[in-house]
Amino acid sequence: MKFSHLSERQILKAQAEGQFDNLKGAGKPLSREGDGSADAIGFRIMAEAGALPHEIQLRKAIEKQTLILRQTTDERVLVRERAKLAELQLRLDIEQEARRRFHGG
Repeated sequence: MKFSHLSERQILKAQAEGQFDNLKGAGKPLSREGDGSADAIGFRIMAEAGALPHEIQLRKAIEKQTLILRQTTDERVLVRERAKLAELQLRLDIEQEARRRFHGG
């Protein structure tokens, strides 16, 4: 499934759940702050509505897993936690590559 279809489904789900109701700036033109790309604007709108894209969820999971690794001292547990981190990083890389291919960059 294309990234645009996934994004559209996330947006429609958030809209149906009322997550876009009463957002700051509703009915006004979108700000082009940040890099101004459609992805950046879409990610920001979804984040403000509490509907994070899968790519962002993976980044947060990687941050959390990195903290777990820093606090782990048992070598057997470290092996398992490193494997979890590697899996999350691979999934993020796949998501990012799919987005790049879809956008032709």
